[in-house]
Amino acid sequence: MDFNDTAEEAEFRAKVRSWIHANAPKDLEPELSRAAFGTSGIVSQDPLTASKAWQRKKADAGYACPRWPTEYGGAGFSPIESVIWSQEEGPFAALSAQFTVGHGMCGPTMMEWASEDQKHRYLPPLAAGEEIWCQLFSEPAAGSDLAGIRTRAQKDGDDWIVNGQKIWTSAAHLASFGLLLTRTDPDVPKHKGLTMFFLDMHSPGVEVRPIKQANGRSGFNEVYFTDVRIPDAQRLGAPGAGWQVSLTTLMNERLSLGSAISTGFPALLDYCRHLELNGKPAVDDPMVRSRLAKLAIKESGLKYTAFRAITALSKGEAPGPENSIGKLVAGLTMQELAMFALDLQGQAGVLGEEADGYFQTLLMRAPAIRIEGGTDEILRTIIGERVLGLPPDLRADRGIPFRDIPTRGRD
Repeated sequence: MDFNDTAEEAEFRAKVRSWIHANAPKDLEPELSRAAFGTSGIVSQDPLTASKAWQRKKADAGYACPRWPTEYGGAGFSPIESVIWSQEEGPFAALSAQFTVGHGMCGPTMMEWASEDQKHRYLPPLAAGEEIWCQLFSEPAAGSDLAGIRTRAQKDGDDWIVNGQKIWTSAAHLASFGLLLTRTDPDVPKHKGLTMFFLDMHSPGVEVRPIKQANGRSGFNEVYFTDVRIPDAQRLGAPGAGWQVSLTTLMNERLSLGSAISTGFPALLDYCRHLELNGKPAVDDPMVRSRLAKLAIKESGLKYTAFRAITALSKGEAPGPENSIGKLVAGLTMQELAMFALDLQGQAGVLGEEADGYFQTLLMRAPAIRIEGGTDEILRTIIGERVLGLPPDLRADRGIPFRDIPTRGRD
C-alpha cells in the first residue's frame, strides 16, 4: 500500500495547510497539544466559546464535517481528503471534542432516517457548531444491554408522552437536541419494542443533572423525562424499529470513537526522552524501550485499522462491526500507557503535578472510554459473533416479551 500523496492529494494538502495556518487560533496551540481525549485542554478562556468559534470559521470556509455532504453543511470531502484534513488540522481538532457525538453519531443517523426537510433544518446548524446534540441511550437498569431500556413512550394523538431516565449522557448539559431511544411496546421481545425519536432538550419535563466524575469534570449527565411530549413527526423509523435505527448510531459511534481516541503515545515518548532514570534518559533504558515498543505497535495497529475503515467508506460501504476493534484496543491501550507513565513518575505521580498532570488525566478518563460506546465485553462479543463468526452467547431472554423478563434476582 502506497501512503504517499498523489499530485492531486498533495495540492489539496497544501491548500488546507495554508488555510489552517492562516486561520487557526495559534495562541491556543500549546494547550490543545496537551489535551486528553474528550477535552479541548483549554483553561485560558471558555472552551465552548473557543470551540464554537473554530467550528464556525471552518463552516464558513466549507471545511466543517469533512465527510458530510455539502447540502447538509459538510465539506463533501472524499475519504482520503478527510484523512488529509485530519492530519493537517492536528491539535486544533481537539476544539471539536464537544461536537463528537453530534457530528460522528447523531448527524449520520439523521441523514439516514430523518425527512429531507428535517435534514436541511437540523444538520447545517449542527455542522457549524451552532447546536450541540447528545445521544440518550444508556439507562441505570439496563447496564450494557441497550435493548433492555425501560424509558417508555406512549402514543397520545399526534404526540408521544415519554417518562423515564437516561444516564452517562455526554454533553447533555450543553445540548440543544438529542437522539432518544424509548420502549413503545413491552409485549414483544425486547429488540422489537423500541422506537427512536429526536427531541428538543429544552422541552418541558426534561431535567439534566451533571455527574461528578473521578477526574473532577462533569461531562456526563443523568437525564430525567417526566411527561415529555414529542411530536410523532420527530420519530425516526417506524414504531418498533428503534433497534435498527440505533444500529446506525452505534456503528458510527464505534467508528467515530475508535478513530478519535488519542492514546497519548506521542506524549509518553516525549516524556521518556526527557525523564532521567539512573542519570540517563529513560528512553535509553532497555525495559522502558521494550514497553514503548509494545505500545508503539498497538498505536500503529490502531492507525492502520482506521485506514481500513476509511478504505471501506471510500467504497461506499457503511461502518461495520469490525470498527469495534479500534475502540476496544484504544481504550485498553490508553489505560495501560497511563499506568506505565505513572509508574515511571514514582511517588511524584500521586501528586498529579508531574508532566502537568497529563497522564493522571488519561488514567482517570480511560475507564469511561472502556464503557461508553459499548463495554469491552460487549465489543468482544460483537467481534466474536459478527466478525469472526463464532457461535452466539446463550441468551435466556431470547424471544420472551419484554414485560416477562425478570428484573431482580432470587429472594
